[in-house]
Amino acid sequence: MSAVTEIESALAKLPVEAQCEVAAWLESRLWPETPAMLAAIDEAENSLAEEGGVPVADVRKNLRQWITG
Repeated sequence: MSAVTEIESALAKLPVEAQCEVAAWLESRLWPETPAMLAAIDEAENSLAEEGGVPVADVRKNLRQWITG
């Protein structure tokens, strides 16, 4: 059994709250916050506040096209 398989098995036995804690920890290790990331989030929040957002129906309709270019 590989280490990954053992970890997956152990995680599956944890309560959902503990799984979420592990997921948050792993995410912070893989994608640490950087000044550029925080600036992009700030810019997105400002843009949303100033220009509004996209209706959910439009997102659902266009998502595949947006992510595949």
